[in-house]
Amino acid sequence: MTNPLSHFDDQGQAHMVDVSDKPVTARIAVARGHVVMSAETLALITSGTARKGDVLGVARLAGIMGAKKTADLIPLCHPLPITKVALDLTPDPALPGIIVEATVKTGGQTGVEMEALTAVSVACLTIYDMVKAVEKSMRIEGIRLVLKDGGKSGRFEGAP
Repeated sequence: MTNPLSHFDDQGQAHMVDVSDKPVTARIAVARGHVVMSAETLALITSGTARKGDVLGVARLAGIMGAKKTADLIPLCHPLPITKVALDLTPDPALPGIIVEATVKTGGQTGVEMEALTAVSVACLTIYDMVKAVEKSMRIEGIRLVLKDGGKSGRFEGAP
């Protein structure tokens, strides 16, 4: 019986999957998560008066950098020629907090789900880092894949 987990060989040893025989296709992944905080901390961010500066702008750049560094952080991820990384950071008074969504694209032999998830994670961590001096009890929650398309497995749509 072959192992259904492709990152393990028949002896159970971890290895990088060989994607050399896969066709190059357009691929996209969208991930989402959020940072929950007090209404006062959210107001500090949205008013632009946080002591460390433009929280959302810095978090957006950090998320882009995180997507580009995914193969350096996740041991069995392939380094990919990313063609697009976009982050939307949306203040949500109902949380209260910031909703973070990352879209990553490539033309390649493997998907960009991990890059999108890493982008969201790094952006959320950056938000936390930039305002932790005023609120250490913030929570990073709900990081998940919401869309993946391209490649052999086709389209996946998760919960929004």
